[in-house]
Amino acid sequence: MKKTKTLGMVLMLGAALLLGACGSGSGSSSSGGADKTVANKDKPVVWYNRQPSNSTDGKLDMAALTFNKDTYYVGFDANQGAKVQGEMIKSYIEKNIATVDRNGDGTIGYVLAIGDVGHNDSIARTRGVRAALGTAVKKGGNVDSTPTGMNSDGKSKVVKDGSLSVGGKTYKIRELASQEMKNNSGATWDAATAGNTIGTWSSSLGKQIDIVASNNDGMGMAMFNAWSKENKVPTFGYDANSDAVAAIAEGYGGTISQHADVQAYLTLRVLRNALDGVKKGTGIDTKDSAGNVLAKDTYVYNEKQRSYYAMNVAVTADNYKDFTDSTKIYADASHQLDKSKSPEKKVWLDIYNSSDNFLGSTYQPLLKKYAKLMNLNVEFIGGDGQTESNITNRLGNPSEYDAFAINMVKTDNGSSYTSILKQ
Repeated sequence: MKKTKTLGMVLMLGAALLLGACGSGSGSSSSGGADKTVANKDKPVVWYNRQPSNSTDGKLDMAALTFNKDTYYVGFDANQGAKVQGEMIKSYIEKNIATVDRNGDGTIGYVLAIGDVGHNDSIARTRGVRAALGTAVKKGGNVDSTPTGMNSDGKSKVVKDGSLSVGGKTYKIRELASQEMKNNSGATWDAATAGNTIGTWSSSLGKQIDIVASNNDGMGMAMFNAWSKENKVPTFGYDANSDAVAAIAEGYGGTISQHADVQAYLTLRVLRNALDGVKKGTGIDTKDSAGNVLAKDTYVYNEKQRSYYAMNVAVTADNYKDFTDSTKIYADASHQLDKSKSPEKKVWLDIYNSSDNFLGSTYQPLLKKYAKLMNLNVEFIGGDGQTESNITNRLGNPSEYDAFAINMVKTDNGSSYTSILKQ
């Protein structure tokens, strides 16, 4: 009797160990961790929001973008969005010329908050505003995106005075001032710096400022709340953050939706597809078994660049009520995946700056919703926005994860991450 009982216990223990081994082989994080049979260098990687590239000339870092066969970039069409923002500002001026020229001097003066002089998106948005308003100067074949500093006299060499004819009258367009919004610690796209700067600009320029433009809503809203709302100066940003969209009812001029719902979906979807070993377009350009799919006019895929780009839409007083919830997931990509076909996997994902308004209040909440639908256990790592090491130091155990979503501090630093995964 005793032998039989002991044998039974041994058989039960053996069965339990066998089941545990099977669970580990599936890579399910519920079994205690990532699939240890896959080398870190072969695990899926998605760069998002900050495309690996040279911060001086914008040339893509193809070594980072082709790190392995399951490496992609997810962002948005920066040049298309920049053009949309510039045209949105121009259209506003044309429709509201009677009130825009605040001091009636025939010159439409604008100030511009620049996020990061070395960031592709920031460069594109600065160029987009200048191109649309006729203040652009070419340098090396492209529109110069260099900050002007103060330019109330119009003598800057990086911009020129533009002109705009409205109702039979020609107005001069001048970029009165622009600068990179970088704080003393080195963090860029800094809203607090923008809020302080608009105070300095308004003290010097007064009613010469007719328009406030910003590379994003974080800085735009800081300037709106600090000065332009009270002075009824239309302010234009980018990202369609919830607070900015709501502020359109209070005089915020407009913003750009970069389809954050589509971007966040793609960020995790390309990882999910690679982990499941299915075609990369599953749930993207073709329906998956749950019915998830994206409309073809919401994104483009560039095979050569290994990059998915979401399209951009202007958000103005005419349509802002359709964009009041920036964390609403894309309706046709909101279906739960079957765990038997897409078992739980663990993803390491960082956000370059834990205080970034767009990534923190819009992108991360969307990622959390999609992670649940895609059976992904995502560990979020918040950076300080200043140093890459603040993030990479927390990637000391890549073997504990099945895939990686990377948001760099500087676009040049792709190798800081891939070198860790190669070890």
